[in-house]
Amino acid sequence: MKKWTLLFVIVFSLQTTTSARSLETPPMPRERIAIVVLDQPQSPQDIQQLIKPFKDIQLRRVFQEAIYGFSVEGNPESIEKLAQNSKQIISVSPVNQYKAQAEENVKIIGGEEIRGLFDKKNRRLTGKGITVGVIDTGVDYTHPDLKRNYAGGRDLVDNDTDPMETKTLGRATVHGTHVAGIIAANGKLKGVAPDAKILAYRALGPGGGGTTENVLSAIEQAIKDKVDIMNLSLGNDINGPDLPISLALNRAVDKGIVAIAASGNSGPNVWTVGSPGTASKAISVGASTPTIEVPFLLIEGMREKLRIQPLEGSANWGLDRSFPIVDGGIGTKAELKEVTGKIVLIKRGKLTFTEKAKNAREAGAKAVIIYNNLSGGFLGNLEEGLDIPVGSLSKKDGERLKRKANSLARVEIIQEKDLLADFSSRGPVTDTWEVKPDIVAPGVAINSTIPGGYLTLQGTSMAAPHVAGACALIKQAHPEWTPEQIKAALMNTAKPLVKNGKLYRTYEQGAGRIQVNEAVQASSLVSPSSLRFGKFESQGDNHKAFLHVENLSDKPVRYTFDIPKQADGLNWRFPLAFTLQPGASKDVKVELEVNPAELKGKIHDGFLTIHAGANPIQIPYIYVLEEPNYPRVMGFDFKDGDQQGTYRYEVYLPGGAEEFGIALFNPDDFRFVGFLDTNQNVKKGLVSKLITEENLPPDGVYLAKVFAKKAGKEDFIETMLVIGAVVR
Repeated sequence: MKKWTLLFVIVFSLQTTTSARSLETPPMPRERIAIVVLDQPQSPQDIQQLIKPFKDIQLRRVFQEAIYGFSVEGNPESIEKLAQNSKQIISVSPVNQYKAQAEENVKIIGGEEIRGLFDKKNRRLTGKGITVGVIDTGVDYTHPDLKRNYAGGRDLVDNDTDPMETKTLGRATVHGTHVAGIIAANGKLKGVAPDAKILAYRALGPGGGGTTENVLSAIEQAIKDKVDIMNLSLGNDINGPDLPISLALNRAVDKGIVAIAASGNSGPNVWTVGSPGTASKAISVGASTPTIEVPFLLIEGMREKLRIQPLEGSANWGLDRSFPIVDGGIGTKAELKEVTGKIVLIKRGKLTFTEKAKNAREAGAKAVIIYNNLSGGFLGNLEEGLDIPVGSLSKKDGERLKRKANSLARVEIIQEKDLLADFSSRGPVTDTWEVKPDIVAPGVAINSTIPGGYLTLQGTSMAAPHVAGACALIKQAHPEWTPEQIKAALMNTAKPLVKNGKLYRTYEQGAGRIQVNEAVQASSLVSPSSLRFGKFESQGDNHKAFLHVENLSDKPVRYTFDIPKQADGLNWRFPLAFTLQPGASKDVKVELEVNPAELKGKIHDGFLTIHAGANPIQIPYIYVLEEPNYPRVMGFDFKDGDQQGTYRYEVYLPGGAEEFGIALFNPDDFRFVGFLDTNQNVKKGLVSKLITEENLPPDGVYLAKVFAKKAGKEDFIETMLVIGAVVR
């Protein structure tokens, strides 16, 4: 698969190396870059004094806007000693790698309808006068649909003032231009806010990769430039609220900037939302579907329909009759000898999607289905348009279909609208136990600008800029509104999504799909726009939450609360009905009393409904009973240490661990070899440790099981580790 295709398929993953040095792998650099977060601002001179005792540590950058802190480069052991040497230091985090997340969509959120409304200066609502910072891979500011909107920017990768997309052959990027077009294209395509100004911050370089330091520097610069809104369609797969970029987005909101973050593309499982989509004060965005036609495969002898995920660039799946299914191996020309007029099933791997599909087409295939070689499904894009249908299946469905080879199959097209995209990451957030994502927006089959033209892509990367554009329209209409009010307007007026007659969980969709026309005209606001009642602490647990209710209309409004559906073990107390005069506001208390002996399940969530006159406002809420089934271990990385023969590992433990370890096995017969490391009562957060030569097993390839136990539940990650120089 070509690099640019991967950019949009694996769009929200932490790029880590799980194998250390071998004869095929160059030595890792011995110096380490880390972000140091301080409890209060310090001058560059004070920071120099702080690191002065450590001669092998160099100061790289000082942050005073996005976070209080700085980045350093040096010996990892010295950096750890620095962290222990000062009470001013809150945390030290390694510089992680971030990847970019890769006109029905505008209509569905009310974007067309809203352009008939006007702001207080009697201008149409088009985002005029609003500046949106796009922190991404850069922007092609010469694109005819974007050149009028471009207002400058900064390249934090090359450290200059030219944030152009990477054009290096084989490592070129298109992501930032696509995101910018969704927000503010103004030419052949119209973005959500076509008159908004775009400030581009290139934080992700060739191939779409960048570091924590690059992204923090971009946030820092955007704050200095006083942008109104910032969009981050990037992230990693660590579900934790305390990573530096999440903290930086909270700081940006405190400074009056509306911060938008994609939630990630690791769904449909829960607990998959990643940083910075975990930032409490930012607007975290999941992906929904616009009106799309979805192909389902009906196979002779199978009762269940198989949902095909069309690859972008394929022909329409509207086949007019039944065709035989045939196994095409991995899609090489040699394996595709008798496929004329048939639907070919091909396993993912070794060849690009396009190569597989073209080989099948040249052999006379009627359609191509590529099934995953890993668990779960996948998204994909073809490098060029093809005149036969091409789609994907999960590994499980593909293997089931393979067993039905030579059976007849037909395609049934079903129209879907306003469903949660399977790939969209779900919450809740570990440790804070809050609802994320906050909102969803169209993120499937989104056409937008790229260097040299246009391309249809999908991902929460495409959903987030819909919200950024919506915020530009709201900000134009209500320049006095705070980020919290803008977030409340979007969430208070969202449309909760339903599948098969049942609401999605709040930690899957937040408040629902945005309706920007409703948000702009909101006459009452309730904040915070979602409630977290925390985690069970004691028998007869009683939780209090406070809501700020504002009447923005020119008439008195009466407010009443609906009592939620009865659930065993929960007892609600709401305020009595009250009336607010025009422009008035009031803080009200909501109480939740819990009897854990009667409450079923580890997570209880739903919507509280407040009636503002005739208008219902729904507030998503969540309550966690004891330790829910969140992943106990994530984000494992294993790399060379600073001395020959040593290695270093890093791993994120969202809630800490009563027992933690890395067990090694022989990958051929799964025989237990020993422990690389074990520990007890490990604190939550990022764990980093150097493994010295005397604690290493013999050189070789091992299957590693990285496990963590807490509250009676064990989670683990399995990965291959290479220790020493291994001849292949």
